[in-house]
Formats: sequence, C-alpha cells, structure tokens
Amino acid sequence: MSGHSKWHNIRLKKGKMDQERGKAFTKLAREIIVAAKAGGGNPDGNVRLRMAIQKARDNSMPAENIKRAIQRGSGDLDGVNYDELTYEGYGPGGVAVMVDTLTDNRNRTVAELRNLFSKTGGSLGEQGCVAWIFDPKGIITVPKDKTDEETVMMAALEAGAEDVRVEEETFDVVTAPEDLPTVRQALEAAKIPFTLAETTMLPKNSVQLQGKEAQQMVRLMEGLEDHDDIQNVYANFDIPESVMAALA
Repeated sequence: MSGHSKWHNIRLKKGKMDQERGKAFTKLAREIIVAAKAGGGNPDGNVRLRMAIQKARDNSMPAENIKRAIQRGSGDLDGVNYDELTYEGYGPGGVAVMVDTLTDNRNRTVAELRNLFSKTGGSLGEQGCVAWIFDPKGIITVPKDKTDEETVMMAALEAGAEDVRVEEETFDVVTAPEDLPTVRQALEAAKIPFTLAETTMLPKNSVQLQGKEAQQMVRLMEGLEDHDDIQNVYANFDIPESVMAALA
C-alpha cells in the first residue's frame, strides 16, 4: 500500500497533475477509446467504460473530449488502433514494477521502457516475474484532515469495502474492483471527501528504500508516468515520509 499512496501524495506535492494536464487528457482518452472498442459505447452496459469516464470527469476532462473518445472507440469517428500490453520488471533495490501500456508501436514502447529501467538501476523482466506480488483492488484515498477514522469505517464497510487502512496522511479504503463504484457512492452520500478513487494493483509486500535507491525509484516512477504510451504504473516500494518530503 505504501508505494501507491505515498507516490500519489508526492505527485500532489510536486504539482505533477496540474503540470501535465494535456498529457493526462490524452491518456484518459486512450483508456476510453479502448474500453469503448472492447465493450461498446454505452457505459450502462460497459463497466470498464463507465469507470474510465468517471476517472476522466474526476480529472476535469471536458465533456466534448469524452464524447469524441467514445465515438472513436465505438467506430463512429476514425481513430488509432492501440495494443494493450502489460510489462513487468524490477526497480532499484529489487522493487517489483508493473506497467500498463496502450501503444500503436510495440517495438518503440518496449525499447524505451528498457532504457528507462536501465537508467535508474532497474531492469525489464519476463512476463509473470512480478505479477504474483500484486492483487487487483479498488482504492479510495480520504485525507485525514477532512474526517475521522470511525466515520470512514462505518460508511465504507457498510457499503462492502474490504478494509480501511490508516496511513500517515490518509485513510485508504480498499475494495474489490467491482465494488469500487458502490463504495464510492456511499462515501459521496456520507459527504466524505476523497482525493483518489480508482482500480489499481496493490502489492502483498513492500521493499524499503533509502538514499540513492529512493532517489532512483522516484526518477523511474516519474519517467514511466510521463511516458505517452504508459497508462498505469504499480510498484511495491516503501520510502520513509521524511525522505519523500525531501524528494518533493
């Protein structure tokens, strides 16, 4: 959990989300296109599309952009065909890393991934080398300064959440992927604010990083998330809050 939630926090502190809004919209549009292509353009009958649209709205993507992406995916407008691929590898200190990509050029993507890993003390691995370390989950991140643990616990667990984990700055609500929309709605109904609600891959264990390895890991995460072809990055690192604050 620590790698996921702490990385989200450091991105907020570094202002990454606002700096790269245009790039974020491109990645969100790709996810909508692929979801619509796979399951049709009606979000009522396509769970993946419904969640992609919700994520786009959470990131203030204009409604017209969402509409065009759905039309491209469903074939109403011309668009690029993307291959959906997941790569696995090791970051500095043996951190497990999984990378979801949507690409129109597999050879370019894998070559650039290898370069990103090698420059930061890591290496790209074989399929299945780290996938066993992660479980698919939904996660909703609630700031501690906006509510209290009991309020979050009651609303989340009654709605079917699996767990509420107390982190240094947040309450992290964990759900089965299919239960994320229901639990999200319950938190909204209870007027509990959250900064993140998405499906993810949570690690079963974590690797502690300090010093140079922590710096390399942050550089690797930044490089991967800035890459145009990469949609999601999951890793099982744990860096002390004091070190994260210094890196921010």
